[in-house]
Amino acid sequence: MTTTTANHHLSPAFPGRAPWGTANKLRAWQQGAMEKYVQTQPRDFLAVATPGAGKTTFALTLASWLLHHHVVQQVTVVAPTEHLKKQWAEAAARIGIKLDPGYSAGPLGREYHGVAVTYAGVGVRPMLHRNRCEQRKTLVILDEIHHAGDSRSWGEACMEAFDPATRRLCLTGTPFRSDTNPIPFVTYEEGNDGIRRSSADYTYGYGNALSDGVVRPVIFLSYSGNMRWRTKAGDELEARLGEPMTKDAISQAWRTALDPRGDWMPNVLRAADRRLTEVRKSIPDAGALVIASDQESARAYAKLIREITGEGATLVLSDDSGASQRIDDFAQSDSRWMVAVRMVSEGVDVPRLAVGVYATTISTPLFFAQAVGRFVRSRRRGETASVFVPTIPTLLTFANEMEVERDHVLDKPKKDGDDENPYAEEDKLLAEAERQQDEDTGENDQLSFEALESEAVFDRVLYDGAEFGMQAHAGSEEEQDYLGIPGLLEPDQVQLLLQKRQARQIAHSRKRPDAEVDLLELPAERRPVVTHKEMLELRKQLNTLVGAYVHQSGKPHGVIHTELRRTCGGPPSAEATAGQLTERIKKVREWATRMK
Repeated sequence: MTTTTANHHLSPAFPGRAPWGTANKLRAWQQGAMEKYVQTQPRDFLAVATPGAGKTTFALTLASWLLHHHVVQQVTVVAPTEHLKKQWAEAAARIGIKLDPGYSAGPLGREYHGVAVTYAGVGVRPMLHRNRCEQRKTLVILDEIHHAGDSRSWGEACMEAFDPATRRLCLTGTPFRSDTNPIPFVTYEEGNDGIRRSSADYTYGYGNALSDGVVRPVIFLSYSGNMRWRTKAGDELEARLGEPMTKDAISQAWRTALDPRGDWMPNVLRAADRRLTEVRKSIPDAGALVIASDQESARAYAKLIREITGEGATLVLSDDSGASQRIDDFAQSDSRWMVAVRMVSEGVDVPRLAVGVYATTISTPLFFAQAVGRFVRSRRRGETASVFVPTIPTLLTFANEMEVERDHVLDKPKKDGDDENPYAEEDKLLAEAERQQDEDTGENDQLSFEALESEAVFDRVLYDGAEFGMQAHAGSEEEQDYLGIPGLLEPDQVQLLLQKRQARQIAHSRKRPDAEVDLLELPAERRPVVTHKEMLELRKQLNTLVGAYVHQSGKPHGVIHTELRRTCGGPPSAEATAGQLTERIKKVREWATRMK
């Protein structure tokens, strides 16, 4: 076996022997990736492993092996943030590889095996790193390599700096981007559809990691509620999170919910704190994290947490020189809460985080996956993670697709007949909006508005692709039923408990007099959350069926639409809900069948 051969040549004195010389120090996927690398000896290797799986351990073990076998003479680690480069240096030191995280220029001290730098640092001085690679055989570890596609300058700088490197190891937990910027040193293969997609040399997805007990299962607790805001034009609008709306309305309702002056955020933070208290009965040092949209909101959320819990929260702001130390202090303590803007969303290792509040308006799959990745690192069997999210269609879609493995698509499929497609322009606008959001925090392109009022309603629980629960008021016994799920449970026990909770809630609601019912009394799986794009598809489907029925019946379009409204109820198609459109689709199909 590869392992035996490799171990035979390792010196007992060399630090590389320990991490790979003892099989039980590596997880099965790390061992498998190591063996594949040693067998193939590629110049470029892309390892895709779900957040929390242990990419750092794999990479440093490989670095140790390559140094010991004199394949390389030095190591350069490139990380997304200042905090992460320090984290890499600390992890490397534990297995005897000394990396300088403060390196900026000039010769490196003889005691070091290499450097840890940021993508931004490489972007400023690419030729410095190119010269280092040309002078000595270098392994470059590119952590979260998708960041090299964030801007053209970073990607070009990485290509220029590390083109002469002897070996390049690319790591990512999320190899996909919402745009088509190519990622340096990643291989793209063309599929049968003519579209090029990223090709990984070794993949270890969330589904596999969950089966192996390497990561925790995630329970998503979704909160809805009525939102009221004033637009730039002075109009007052009201909407309920999760109901079909235009993209602008979803954005403004979402931001109204996250406004710390309303009732939604205090109630969700209160619920998350109750969940944390329950989890800490089984995991005494469990911590919670709020991921905020901006610094002003982060400070306001920290103040709310102090008012709710009587205990201060660790506040982490990216432009604060002490931020990195505060993260480390929180990781080592048993404090309950941390509030951060963006720097804790990716790569930062705080294994005790078990409860999260997604309080940002960033809506790309990449950011969501990395944010949730902060809570999934497993320390002992039976731990679960709980993440609180607003009932926003795109977020619930991401939550239901946690186990879906994605590749980075370099080409967008060309749609035939775009000129005749009335929705083509809207599709392009949606794609453009998503592409922009992947490169900033979404703070600069928001429409001017004023949040007036918000309320929080427990909406549903999403777990393992299924949905549970009926709506319940914040602070109610029904909500507490879901918040009080034990912190240590096997995955199948979680599913069983959620089914029991929903059955109990349904039974309780049936005993309640109709006059007392003021929330939607339907189980979650019968209350689908519909995206704006899905609404367009429903309208398109209805119009197609009505068009076909025009030819069948000889009646004009307008007459058929009026008959459908009279029969099924509701407003015109442009204002109808998803349920109303679905009823009309069924009805027009029924009419068409009768005429055959």
